[in-house]
Amino acid sequence: MSQAVSVWLVIVVAVVAANLPFVLDRQLLGVWPLRAPKPLGVRVLELVAFYLLVGGLGLLLENRLGQIAPQGWEFYAITGALFLTLAFPGFVWRYLYKRRHD
Repeated sequence: MSQAVSVWLVIVVAVVAANLPFVLDRQLLGVWPLRAPKPLGVRVLELVAFYLLVGGLGLLLENRLGQIAPQGWEFYAITGALFLTLAFPGFVWRYLYKRRHD
């Protein structure tokens, strides 16, 4: 797999993973069914878990391509902010979009 394909794979997986906590209302991490809808706190914890999973995927792909570059706190602050930005459409759809209940 080339470097460009790896980068695009991580970006697509990050977009999907960032929105999953807001799309899946009655599933924990997309695997375990729940009886009641998830509160916002659980969704935030899922968002952190998905961030770590996507970061692990990126680390795995970077390791397969060559040497892993050392990262400081700045890298994690920027990627965390980017992940939150990618989650914005799911947040808007879940909490801000007015739905009509016929």
